[in-house]
Amino acid sequence: MRRVFAAVALSTMLLATPALAQQKEPKPEVKPFKVDRVLSSAAIPYLIDRDEAHDPENVLVLYLSNGGRVAIRLVPQWAPHHIERIKTLTRQGFYDGLIFHRVIDGFMAQTGDPTGTGQSGSKLPDLEAEFNDVPHGRGSVSMARTDDPNSANSQFFIVFYPRSALDRKYTNFGRVIAGMDVVDQIVRGEPPAHPTRIIQAAIAADNKPAPVIPPPAPAAASITADMLSHSPTP
Repeated sequence: MRRVFAAVALSTMLLATPALAQQKEPKPEVKPFKVDRVLSSAAIPYLIDRDEAHDPENVLVLYLSNGGRVAIRLVPQWAPHHIERIKTLTRQGFYDGLIFHRVIDGFMAQTGDPTGTGQSGSKLPDLEAEFNDVPHGRGSVSMARTDDPNSANSQFFIVFYPRSALDRKYTNFGRVIAGMDVVDQIVRGEPPAHPTRIIQAAIAADNKPAPVIPPPAPAAASITADMLSHSPTP
């Protein structure tokens, strides 16, 4: 079974087993956490601290196999428990080597599943939802889940373009502050044939050395008629 967005049915998410689902008691309706004011997608970029030197404890850095670096501002006021989970898994090395297993052009790039299928997550318990009023704009980073609001675990996605259908339905916990052009280069596919990987994830405050990322292998040269005409005969 696959995780899907309840709002737009586009993203693969983590799915609890039927046995576990049967043991869960009904939970009250999840109400969005209220920020000081409702913020428009256009206003959000100017209200995010884009200086990586400020509060490095809340800056997530991703080094990708496409050779790029992405910095994400984590905002504890929006979703404190989700951010604590991201930090814990990052410091455990959980995200290192994981692929972006579902990447939809014009929508989002999703990662955080060690199986690369969208059907798994970490061994830690699922999280209670921390929905908020912050819109899902370009560069927003949010948690994937099943149709159960309280099923986010380790998978997250980065939004390419604004998606208001996700607002107040998925836990928006941060925003890309550097390297959005690198995010744009993540290979598309569900899953991609040659997926982009997270080579290393780190919290900026830990001052972890950047990994050495080998350059991509050169594409095989096309065989032309001229090349064949100059090939040695057997």
